[in-house]
Amino acid sequence: MKGDHFLISILAILAFSMFLASAYDPSPLQDFCVAIKDIKDVFVNGKFCKDPKLANANDFFFSGLQIARSTQNPLGSTVTAVNVDQIAGLNTLGISLARMDFARNGLNPPHTHPRATEILLVLEGTLYVGFVTSNADNNRLFTKVLNKGDVFVFPVGLIHFQRNVGEGDAVDQAALSSQNPGVITIANAVFGSDPPINPEVLAKAFQVDNKAVEYLQKQFWYDNNN
Repeated sequence: MKGDHFLISILAILAFSMFLASAYDPSPLQDFCVAIKDIKDVFVNGKFCKDPKLANANDFFFSGLQIARSTQNPLGSTVTAVNVDQIAGLNTLGISLARMDFARNGLNPPHTHPRATEILLVLEGTLYVGFVTSNADNNRLFTKVLNKGDVFVFPVGLIHFQRNVGEGDAVDQAALSSQNPGVITIANAVFGSDPPINPEVLAKAFQVDNKAVEYLQKQFWYDNNN
């Protein structure tokens, strides 16, 4: 009987582990799976793969992440993503990069990556960063002021932000645990959706009147993701 209970426990743990693993990018079943971009009228969870024999070094290469991007925009920040859309060889490998440039007082506004944990390294400047936990953890705010060489982690799916609080420009680089982490900028999604969310819904959700919601929905919500 004890042996049966032990076996059942092991099987339960394995089943639970498989369930957790399924929430992330699938593991590759070959050395690599270079994405094909010209398949039409067919959709898969990820991207189709070219024949490995046709792959070459350029499928795994991207150049130019060292170049500073313009921050002349309403947010004073620009995010340069390097994911499977820029490097086809990232397909199935479950990782990507991003560079963030900040003007003085620049902000990467509250957002979430639905498919990835993010680890951030400050290359230049000083950033005030933070994330908010889920409802179950009472929406606790974790914040830190980071300087050059500091590293901070934003857990998968949680709302987070970065703001330049230094005297000059700032730059950071981030790695994300998905070939295509996605990004949902909270203000853009809530007040800039197409078509707009019914103001009555948002007025009740935010406990304000309809006019406040309508005002926000008429604003220009800039997307700082390249």
